[in-house]
Amino acid sequence: MKANYKNWVPVSLLMELGGGTVLAGVLMVVFGMSPLLSEGLLKSILCGVFFVLTVILLISTVWMVALHLAFSYDGERQMARHIIEGIAAYVTLPEGGCGLDVGCGSGALTIACARKNPKARMVGVDRWGREYWSFSQNLCEENAKAECVENTSFVSGDATKLDFADESFDAVTSNYVYHNIPSRNRQDLLLETLRTLKKGGSFAIHDIMSKSRYGDMEAFAQKLRELGYEEVRLVDTTAGMFMTRKEARWMDLSGSTLLVGKK
Repeated sequence: MKANYKNWVPVSLLMELGGGTVLAGVLMVVFGMSPLLSEGLLKSILCGVFFVLTVILLISTVWMVALHLAFSYDGERQMARHIIEGIAAYVTLPEGGCGLDVGCGSGALTIACARKNPKARMVGVDRWGREYWSFSQNLCEENAKAECVENTSFVSGDATKLDFADESFDAVTSNYVYHNIPSRNRQDLLLETLRTLKKGGSFAIHDIMSKSRYGDMEAFAQKLRELGYEEVRLVDTTAGMFMTRKEARWMDLSGSTLLVGKK
């Protein structure tokens, strides 16, 4: 059995976009050629509307197909695998320790960290919402089984209010989660995750930490240092670490940053 980490751009979405493109194009031709509509303003408006809609849907379809191929675990680029393995490299757990992966999705990062730390455990938490209906707790468990990784567990939870006590984990990690959560202050979401980190524990959190989404992250990093956190760093992952700047731009991932350090 092979692990199936899915793709954040599902095939079903591509089919819907492709189908919508075809439908809009057909309607444009139908209204343009239909003898039921006489030449005039109405016919011109309908043809124009469906032409614009066809172009928009076509561009969206091509873009999403490109994203799907880039992030596919089975494709040539395999960006998702590269990112997951890159984040996991920062996670080191003590023997008998336990780490937390927030927004675990299909379990990829949780499993990668658990495999790297076989004498510790990893807990993956996610609410598995309707937005990513193909991801589930069962999928995570099946993927761990497929990878022969037994030191994982997966639970349902909310990243905005984690059901864990303060200082519960030796490491916390996350990948492209918080920017998806509607929030006036995503730095508070980071603090909620870091709240569960033990003294001496490490963190590796990757997301699109642009100023428009997160505010001043340099100031936030300095705030963590003043609170006693050590080795706090902001690593730009679009400068060749996980992707090139060109890739980040066309994928709308500019600002992707890895926040790492110790408590």
